[in-house]
Amino acid sequence: MANAKIKKGDTVVVLSGKDKGKSGEVSKVMPKDGKCIVSGINIAVRHRKPTQANPQGGLERREAAMHISKVALADPKDGKPTRVRFEKTEDGKMQRIAVKSGEKVDG
Repeated sequence: MANAKIKKGDTVVVLSGKDKGKSGEVSKVMPKDGKCIVSGINIAVRHRKPTQANPQGGLERREAAMHISKVALADPKDGKPTRVRFEKTEDGKMQRIAVKSGEKVDG
């Protein structure tokens, strides 16, 4: 389930779930699973027992993966969620274009 519409480093807006409306930068994309990790979004909390490596124990907070359909690329013009289309440039390369504003998406 490869999806080249969202890449590492893109700014995305969360469309559904507990963090709906928040935006963040994509830190990792897992195309085979159809998931991505967004920095500061979808924080999962684990209760850890004290171990030799971590004698204190306590709560461990980290970003969990979320399905790629729950995020949309942020429009470069106004920051609102937008879809992405592809257009060929004069030199034959594919360029991502934000559908809402028609702006080119860097990356």
